[in-house]
Amino acid sequence: MKLKALLPPRPHGESGWVGRVLTAGVAIAVLATACPADSWVWVVLGVTFAVFLAGSMLMAARPYVAFALLSAVAVSNALIAGYPQSNALVLVLVAITDIAVIDFQKHGNRPIVAAGIGVAVAYAGSAWLFGQSDSWYFTQLLWTAVLVAFGLNRRQYEVQARQTEQLLEQTQLAQSEHARAAALEERGRIARDLHDVLAHSLGALSVQLEVAEALLEERGDTAGALERVRRSRRLAVQGLTEARDAVAALRAGEVPELPAALAALAEQHTADHGTAVRLTVTGRRKLESGVTVALLGAAREALTNAAKHAPGQTVDLRLVYDDGVRVSVRNKGITSGEGFGLAGMRERLALVGGTLTAGPDPSSPDDWLVVAEVE
Repeated sequence: MKLKALLPPRPHGESGWVGRVLTAGVAIAVLATACPADSWVWVVLGVTFAVFLAGSMLMAARPYVAFALLSAVAVSNALIAGYPQSNALVLVLVAITDIAVIDFQKHGNRPIVAAGIGVAVAYAGSAWLFGQSDSWYFTQLLWTAVLVAFGLNRRQYEVQARQTEQLLEQTQLAQSEHARAAALEERGRIARDLHDVLAHSLGALSVQLEVAEALLEERGDTAGALERVRRSRRLAVQGLTEARDAVAALRAGEVPELPAALAALAEQHTADHGTAVRLTVTGRRKLESGVTVALLGAAREALTNAAKHAPGQTVDLRLVYDDGVRVSVRNKGITSGEGFGLAGMRERLALVGGTLTAGPDPSSPDDWLVVAEVE
């Protein structure tokens, strides 16, 4: 669901079209019952009502012009409110209510206070001109205060509605940017996975085939060329396996559990090289697909190096779930220094918050130990 579907109707910065129509209707109904003795009162009522309509229309577009017009309506009608049966009070109330609704922003409530003071003074003048009592004066002030409070409440609602709309729009924008960043990150991960798989496998495959071609053309060494072709085949199979693992990781959910994947890897290594691989698993935990692929890739690279540099030596493969998860590969004999394969695995593990170390085992210097760990 889009966030904008949850938004309240966009406020107009005033009482709204429906409210203005209803207010105008009430004013007309009340003025229709007026019975002033002098015709000039009708002129004042008619002119100020027209000014009131104009001010109401300009509240959103020109708030300060609307304020000037509505203030004129409120003060002028407050001056004749004491005239018997003029019903001018209704125009004072609707005008002062609209003034209270206007959001004057940096000026705050000062314009409303100024209009209220002007109306209060005009009431006092009207009471003096038309001989109204003190109770009449305070009654007019009470009605005006009630309508001002109503207008201020309405304005506060509209301000909060605008703030809520802005907040939801900002939230939607933030979610959109987050989704875009996630998509870019995923694209980057796909690019890295493809690069790691294709660059490593195809690069090594190309080298082996070039050597095989040279052996055939320059030396006529069929046996040597055949061995290079066999190595190329193994590299192709290995690259295909890594590509499948990368695709499975991208599909999030098709990556096998790490213990089962390591068991299959150990079985394949034994079948390919005739070397025993002892697998030990301690603990159990569900891992993210990216972590599983990174650890599995590190184990595969370590086994490949063991077969290349220490052929025939038994390999000890351990998987330990503790505070994190750790995969270690140990074999007799110094395997190799830092190569491109382990460097690539180190980078892949770093992407999932892991580390990789490779070197002689401190507890047994004759053994080579590779440890991949993710906290």
